[in-house]
Amino acid sequence: MTAPTKPPHSGPATRPATAPAVAPAAPGTTPAAPADAADVRPAEPADAVPERALGEPLHAPVIDWFDEHARDLPWRRPEAGPWGVMVSEFMLQQTPVNRVLPVYEQWMARWPRPADLAREAPGEAVRAWGRLGYPRRALRLHGAAVAITERHGGDVPADHAQLLALPGIGEYTAAAVASFAYGQRHPVLDTNVRRVFARAVTGVQYPPNATTAAERRLARALLPDDEGTAARWAAASMELGALVCTAKNESCHRCPIAAQCAWRLAGKPEHDGPPRRGQTYAGTDRQVRGRLLAVLREAPGPVTQAALDRVWHEPVQRARALDGLVADGLVEPLPGGRYRLPLT
Repeated sequence: MTAPTKPPHSGPATRPATAPAVAPAAPGTTPAAPADAADVRPAEPADAVPERALGEPLHAPVIDWFDEHARDLPWRRPEAGPWGVMVSEFMLQQTPVNRVLPVYEQWMARWPRPADLAREAPGEAVRAWGRLGYPRRALRLHGAAVAITERHGGDVPADHAQLLALPGIGEYTAAAVASFAYGQRHPVLDTNVRRVFARAVTGVQYPPNATTAAERRLARALLPDDEGTAARWAAASMELGALVCTAKNESCHRCPIAAQCAWRLAGKPEHDGPPRRGQTYAGTDRQVRGRLLAVLREAPGPVTQAALDRVWHEPVQRARALDGLVADGLVEPLPGGRYRLPLT
């Protein structure tokens, strides 16, 4: 969601919320549009030009732009290390940078290494997660910390396959950590980056609702061949997407590759694909779950059913939300109708 300004290790060492070959963005932010090669015509499909040729004209302008405009974020600093990059990657998924910053700072002050978190009960990770949303991420991050401590001596592994084998780590997070913490060459492909590629290369306003094989192939093709440059490009393109090529109100006049963007050259045609999925919150089970968890986070010990009942008026939805929290391992039921955050 946010890329590094200076590579902490051998390459860009920060955390892009989306960082493939073109322009990722932090949750809540948006990717900048990597443009197409100069000879690409707006009406011409991206696959009409060899994919490998598309990326070369984009790399230098985007990286140069990043050098001048990258934000100073804590997970981009060398002292954050791979663990700081990993923590930020978990937190920034579907969450804006401004909400993540205070929680990230508190988290890293309390648990500066994976082993520090691994020694705590998983419920403490849920408590510290606060109101970031999607609290299962806290349990997954705790599980990853335990595995890192047990399997890798407390150091976040640099090997992509070993990262992918950690609990709670998917393809995106493994690629992001390997790229931004260790300067490796991996496409880091999320919604923001997909949008950048859709505009700059494919010439459409938004990507499909679900990631396609063609998008993955394009992301790999756009990566520079040099490992360090590829990692830097991933971070730079992510930041461009976060600050310039946003989902709404994109700032093409500030984009270093606007002259090459296939969508802009085509006159910015309106999206004509399936309706884009919107997020709702008020009145949903997510809102009820959040209120129930807030009671448990703020309590020093187990809470009664009656205390939970007071946070939501509708009993069927409340019971469904509580059952879901228990099934997800976020809440532990106790005898006597009491509940607590998980201890194991």
